[in-house]
Amino acid sequence: MDASFVLIQALNGVQYGILLFLVASGLTLVFGIMGVINLAHGSFYMIGAYLAYWLTAKTGSLGGAVALGIPIAFALGLAVERFAVSFLYGQDHLKQVLLTYGLILVLNELQRMLWGSDVHSVPVPEILRGTVRLTETLSYPIYRLFLSAACLALAGGMAWVVRRTRLGMTIRAAAADRETAGALGIDTDRLFSLVFGAGAVLAALAGMLAAPIESVAPGMGEQVLVLCLVIVVIGGIGSVKGAFLGAMAIGLADSFGKTLLPETAGLFVYGLMAAALVWRPQGLFARGT
Repeated sequence: MDASFVLIQALNGVQYGILLFLVASGLTLVFGIMGVINLAHGSFYMIGAYLAYWLTAKTGSLGGAVALGIPIAFALGLAVERFAVSFLYGQDHLKQVLLTYGLILVLNELQRMLWGSDVHSVPVPEILRGTVRLTETLSYPIYRLFLSAACLALAGGMAWVVRRTRLGMTIRAAAADRETAGALGIDTDRLFSLVFGAGAVLAALAGMLAAPIESVAPGMGEQVLVLCLVIVVIGGIGSVKGAFLGAMAIGLADSFGKTLLPETAGLFVYGLMAAALVWRPQGLFARGT
């Protein structure tokens, strides 16, 4: 194992971890603020990837596809929240799991009706093709560096909104005590719809950005959902900081695991989760600890 191998796998692991964090942060945001376990969150990732495939073919550019795909994902998130998820507020977790699992089936069927069951690919934008030379013998794809930078910027923007803006203060107040926030004049129904729509956009946007380096295929949302649930468990339910560190750990474990022991790569991820739970059963940064 030489230094170039370690560097490439570390870059791949960090890039994948940041992408997973973008998806997991939406899942954490919805649970931490609204108290809803949304198993359908990975389906928004899949729909985002299919939107990138479909809209790139229509517009001729990934940038155009992202610009059009974001409002579509937001509208879909609002519709799902209004006609399904809003009935889960205050309900026990079993009802939440059952209904959101049903949403997975509905969204998967919607995907098959619109785009079929074939596997597709999305071309890397011409301006982001090629590689960057890191050393005399080592280079790295420009698009993967762009993907890491874009996801970091989005995650930073989300953290800034939640922690530094009036909207973020309102969201945190509603998360702490919905009834009191409502008594103070905050429209919590509208606020929760906005948060759920934002979570759907984060997942869909991650799918759109990942489409050029992944196969766009049915069921891709469930694979990401499982990893995001592992990340949330490791980091602590409701903790954005824990989700970030958990995503980095899973990204690196997945990257090195697939390269060193490809037949048993899944053991790296779940072994890491088991070790974290043995050390801190409530998660590394669970709220209230």
